[in-house]
Amino acid sequence: MNGNYDPLYLFINGEWIGASERGTASVVDPATRKELGRVPLATAADLDRALQATQQAFNVWRAAFPIERARILKRAADLMRERAEHIATLMTLEEGKPLAESRDEVSRAAEYFEWFAEEARRIEGRVVPANRPGVQQLVKRQPIGPVAAFTPWNFPAITPARKLAAALAAGCSVIIKPGEESPATALALARALDDAGLPKGVLQVVFGVPDEVSRHLIASPIIRKVTFTGSVPIGRLLSARAAEGVKPITLELGGHGPVLVFNDADVQRAAVEGAANRYRGTGQVCISSTRFLVQRGVYDAFLEHFVKAAKALKVGNGLDPATQVGPLANPRQLEKMQALVADAVDCGATVLAGGKPIEGEGYFFEPTVLANVPMQARIMHEEPFGPIAVVMPFDELADGLQEANRLPYGLSAYAFTTNARTAIDVADGLEAGMIGINQYRIVATELPFGGMKESGHGSEGGVEGIEYYLTHKFISQA
Repeated sequence: MNGNYDPLYLFINGEWIGASERGTASVVDPATRKELGRVPLATAADLDRALQATQQAFNVWRAAFPIERARILKRAADLMRERAEHIATLMTLEEGKPLAESRDEVSRAAEYFEWFAEEARRIEGRVVPANRPGVQQLVKRQPIGPVAAFTPWNFPAITPARKLAAALAAGCSVIIKPGEESPATALALARALDDAGLPKGVLQVVFGVPDEVSRHLIASPIIRKVTFTGSVPIGRLLSARAAEGVKPITLELGGHGPVLVFNDADVQRAAVEGAANRYRGTGQVCISSTRFLVQRGVYDAFLEHFVKAAKALKVGNGLDPATQVGPLANPRQLEKMQALVADAVDCGATVLAGGKPIEGEGYFFEPTVLANVPMQARIMHEEPFGPIAVVMPFDELADGLQEANRLPYGLSAYAFTTNARTAIDVADGLEAGMIGINQYRIVATELPFGGMKESGHGSEGGVEGIEYYLTHKFISQA
């Protein structure tokens, strides 16, 4: 056990519930493979109690004045900032990312609570002129109802924050099931909300066997909205379950982010910043740049800069201030990286950097660059979700767009060019929900976050984010 790691609980109806008479799952530090703690797994009775609590609390929370909801969310944001160093340390211990990245994530999670606190006061309806005398026509936007939210382990603060802040601001109550591999961070957010005065039962935090928890919660008539961030296969499954109850679902699923680098681009910047972006979070980032499609005239120069930058990155324990790339989250990810590289090499690919695990205690894998990858290789079709980059040439804009849009994913895409016409054409032509032109940092609190095609539907963040937790009610009064 680690003295810097918090005890783990379920949080139901304002009560912090330990592991007594419940199954548990081990939480492991991916940098050392040592157990940090054991997270309690909710029983069916726990889930039923959470459902009843969320229903009762919804009737109270929906009636709260928007300014009251805003004050609580803002206070929670302040508490997150006050506790930022502790929360960031929890995140690095359980997820592995460098401490600097964890600090940034906690800061941005707090920003989401602050942003949506303000949006709570802007849930406006409208008056529509009637077509006959003596009639008043109103459209009201009201909270949709209790929400079931499911979040993964890779961003244990910002992903729950996007869902919780928007849903709570809208007046919904929430049951959230974060990833069991990084539970303490989400619990720290819940603690901040509880300490900020959130009424009992408005938020429940549960853990458990994912299939059992999702099946139980989504099937309940109490739940009126589902939101999920994770893999495409699980997104399909949860979407089908939500459809059985005609419940709307927001899905933020996987990606395979293409980057188009044109002959007129600042090639060194595109390569160096591209390597930093690709290996941030050890590549376990859904919007990460994965396939670098480089116009043939600058292909060799780009490759030289990119490989040099990849090899220069320091891999290590996220608690070390010098670390730039942490461990993979679990042994499954490590095995997947080995399998993807082996498959690509068997197909004829060239490994220009990395390509193998790093010996030691943790789940470390070298930042890897692959070139000359044949189309039949798995990595050309599967999201790697790890520190592997593919670099390949293209000739004309149409060729680059064809490859960029070839896959069913459509979450993020990037392009580098100094030609304004090319920038417009590539932005219009890319099939992705989020596009960066001459930059890789495309996420902001005030902007929508979401994809298209099999990368999901619906948006989180920005003014769009709260819409998915509201329903429109038309009232015609004579």
